[in-house]
Amino acid sequence: MIDIAKWISVLGTSVLELWAAIPLGFALGLHPVVTGVLSALGSALSALIVVTVGGPLRRWMVRRWENKKKSGKKGSMAVIWDKYGVIGLGLLSPIITGAPLGAVIGVSLGAKSPRLLVWMSVGIVVWTVLLTAAVAFGVASFM
Repeated sequence: MIDIAKWISVLGTSVLELWAAIPLGFALGLHPVVTGVLSALGSALSALIVVTVGGPLRRWMVRRWENKKKSGKKGSMAVIWDKYGVIGLGLLSPIITGAPLGAVIGVSLGAKSPRLLVWMSVGIVVWTVLLTAAVAFGVASFM
């Protein structure tokens, strides 16, 4: 597989799930830095898309949250939101729910788009570096 196809595979996978993109990059033989950068870019792209097109998603999520409130259930992201706000959501959602769903949750809870994007990006970069390093060191220990 040529490098461009490998890059597109990692980028596309990270749009959907950061956890899957990093091991894929290593499995395809990409350099750890390239894997990390492509994974972070794809994940940030998905958050940007969701935040940009957030209106209809916000209405859907508000209806969903209202139904959960009536049933008395409270999801983990709502607990994080109540306790830590947009900063906690941005830092933890890339690893807990994935960037796209975390962005949907943030938009639905009324987070301001620029602030949400900044903290989602910080969370994506932090988790990308940590996961990439963990996989790189894990692979290196078996060689």
